[in-house]
Amino acid sequence: MAASASAPPTARSLKRIVAASLIGTTIEWYDFFLYGSAAALVFPKLFFPESDPLVGTLLSFLTYAVGFAARPLGALVFGHYGDRLGRKKLLVLSLLLMGGATFAIGLLPTHATVGAAAPVLLTVLRLVQGFALGGEWGGAVLLVSEHGDAKRRGFWASWPQTGAPAGQLLATGVLSALTALLSDSAFGTWGWRIPFLLSGVLVIVGLWIRLSVDESPVFKAALAQAEARKGAAAAAEKMPIVAVLRHHWRDVLIAMGARMAENISYYVITAFILVYATTAAELSKQTALNAVLIASAIHFAVIPVWGALSDRFGRKPIYLIGAVGVGLWMFPFFALIDSRSFGSLLLAVTVGLIFHGAMYAPQAAFFSEMFATRMRYSGASIGAQFSSVAAGAPAPLIATALLENYHSSTMISLYVIAAALVTVLAVVCAKETRLRDLENIEAAPAPDTSAAVAADARTA
Repeated sequence: MAASASAPPTARSLKRIVAASLIGTTIEWYDFFLYGSAAALVFPKLFFPESDPLVGTLLSFLTYAVGFAARPLGALVFGHYGDRLGRKKLLVLSLLLMGGATFAIGLLPTHATVGAAAPVLLTVLRLVQGFALGGEWGGAVLLVSEHGDAKRRGFWASWPQTGAPAGQLLATGVLSALTALLSDSAFGTWGWRIPFLLSGVLVIVGLWIRLSVDESPVFKAALAQAEARKGAAAAAEKMPIVAVLRHHWRDVLIAMGARMAENISYYVITAFILVYATTAAELSKQTALNAVLIASAIHFAVIPVWGALSDRFGRKPIYLIGAVGVGLWMFPFFALIDSRSFGSLLLAVTVGLIFHGAMYAPQAAFFSEMFATRMRYSGASIGAQFSSVAAGAPAPLIATALLENYHSSTMISLYVIAAALVTVLAVVCAKETRLRDLENIEAAPAPDTSAAVAADARTA
C-alpha cells in the first residue's frame, strides 16, 4: 500500500470534523424522521381526512415513501459534484435544502383549507427532503472517513451514523413533549407544526458548524493528482458515475444488498411500530413514542461501540451479527408488543435497534473502503441510496398493508427475515475492507485483505 501522502489530523481537528458531520446528519435525520412520525400520527387526518383511517395511514406512508424515491437522484447529483468539487460544498447545500423543505412543511395549509392541493404540496416538499438526504449521507461519512485515523476508522466513521438515532431521538422527543403538553385537538390543529418550524433554527446552527471545517485532505490530494494526469495526457477525466459502474459495479450491488435488512428493519422498528402499537396492540401514542425515544438513546450509545468492534474484528463479522440478529428477533419483537405492556414494548424496540446498530455502525467505513477516492462519493451514495427505494421506502407501507390484509404480524416478521437473508448473502460475498488505504486513488478496486485481517485477529 502506498504511504500516506497527507499528515494525519490532530485530535482536536478530527473531533471538530466529527462534530460537524454528526450535527449536520442529526439535523437532516431529524427532518426526515419527523415526517415519518407525523405520517403515522397526524398526516392521515390532516391531509387525507376523507379516507378510512387505515387507508389514510397508507396514503400518508405513500407520501413518506416518495422521499425515498428522490434519494437515488440526490445520490447521483451530489455524488457527481462531490467527487468533482469536494465533500464540504455539497454538504452545505444538502443541509439548506433539507431544512428549507422541512420548515415549509410546517407552514403548509391542510386539506381542510386548500383541498387536494394540500397533499400535492406535501409530496413535493417530501421529494425535496429525499433529494437532499440522498446527497447528505455519502458526503458526511466520507468527510470523517477521509480525515480519520485508519486504525480507528470504523469508530470515527460511526459517529455520523449516530446522527440517525440522534435525529430520531430529537424528533420523537419533541413530538412526545408536545403530545404530553397539548390536547389532541390542539396538537392536531397547530401543535404538529412546531417541530417542523424548529428545523429552521437547527439549520442555522448546523451551517455555522459545517462551514468551519476543512475539505478532506485525501480528496484534495486525489484532485491534484487527477489534474496533473489530465494535464499530462490532455484527456478529460471520466464522469464519476461512469467510473463507478465500470470498476465498482460489484461493490455497488453488495452495498445495495447489505442495506436491505438494515433499512427495512429500521423503519419497521421505528416508524411502523407507531401504527402497530396504537392499533393492533391498542397502546397510546404517548406510550409508543416514549418507547422509541428511550430505545433511540440506547441506539445512539451502542453505534460507536459496534464501530470500534469493527476496527478490531472486521466490518463483515459485525455486520453479519446485526443482520442475523434482527432476523431472529422479529417474532419475539411482535410477541412482546402484543403483551401490551410498556416494559415489553421498550425491550422489543431496544433489542431490535441494538441489532440494527451492528449493521449501521460499520456501514460508513465499510462502504467508504469499497471505492476509490475520485469515485467514492458517487459509489457509496449510489450503493446506499438506490437500495432505499426497494428497502426503506416501502417498508412501513408494506408492513401496514400486510397488517390490514392478514390481521397478524406473522407476514411482517417473514418480510423482515427475507430482507435479512438478502443482507447476509451480500455481506458474505463482500471482501473484508478493514485494512484498505483510502489514499489509494486508482480506479481498480483494492486487493482482498481477508487473509491479513484473519492473521491480525489471531495475533490481537
